[in-house]
Amino acid sequence: MGASSTKVTRQHRFLIWGGDGWIAGHLKTLLEKQGKDVHTTTVRMEDREAVLGELIRIQPTHVLNAAGCTGRPNVDWCEDHKEATIRSNVIGTLNLADCCFLRRIHCTVFATGCIYQYDEAHPLGGPGFLESDPANFAGSFYSVTKAHVEEIIKHYNNCLILRLRMPVSDDLHPRSFVTKITKYEHVVDIPNSHTILTDLLPAAVLLAEHGEVGVYNFTNPGAISHNEVLTLFRDVVRPSLTWKNFSVEEQAKVIKAGRSNCKLDTTKLVVKLKEYGYGIPEIHEAYRRCFERMKGAGIK
Repeated sequence: MGASSTKVTRQHRFLIWGGDGWIAGHLKTLLEKQGKDVHTTTVRMEDREAVLGELIRIQPTHVLNAAGCTGRPNVDWCEDHKEATIRSNVIGTLNLADCCFLRRIHCTVFATGCIYQYDEAHPLGGPGFLESDPANFAGSFYSVTKAHVEEIIKHYNNCLILRLRMPVSDDLHPRSFVTKITKYEHVVDIPNSHTILTDLLPAAVLLAEHGEVGVYNFTNPGAISHNEVLTLFRDVVRPSLTWKNFSVEEQAKVIKAGRSNCKLDTTKLVVKLKEYGYGIPEIHEAYRRCFERMKGAGIK
């Protein structure tokens, strides 16, 4: 693939799509700290002429696609705005990948692992879902669009697809999973895979710079329950925190779309990153470190 040869021929230049977004902002800060040549854009991914124009204008070697529609305040929004969700998550994502392919640009897509749910072959406490496992969760329109797009986009030989789940930042940003569950009156208590951005975003840059392509489960190893997360948060950051649990059935009565609950197998990611001397902490340890960083920053 042509993108890998760009490492030799010219300096890397990153273009982040979704430049005013949460994860895009973290990527920009990270790349700037690394001294990289980084640009951002808010051009709509579905606007083919505008996308091609931006690629020609900036001449990136690597595109990082952190755009897309997750809904505000959550994925329930997508249930009532299906056309807009399709335009962004399907048409837009495919268009950007295709334009990058035509321009011989490496394209990293920040996708989702919320396309699975525990089943007989992957029960609670059992093996995680592999990158090659077919999606089995269709409880939300958001997840349906993401699963369909991944099946198509993985055939582009310039695309790196990173499946995040329940991403968490070192602050209490409204988009962070921790912020959300600390505000809920009730939470379910099910183990899930999670993505601690401080641990994983540097890995995304490493994979992109080395021209890696294909699908990767992009979470910290292991799974952690909502109660475990909240207990750690209470113990380290906010001693006054309290919460209540309810069942998945009770949760279904107050949300429009179902929620994915699953564990992803991270073996492929861990092995690949080891080649580059990069390790990812197990999720319980990762959360503890995350909350210690929060406490150190004076967050309460």
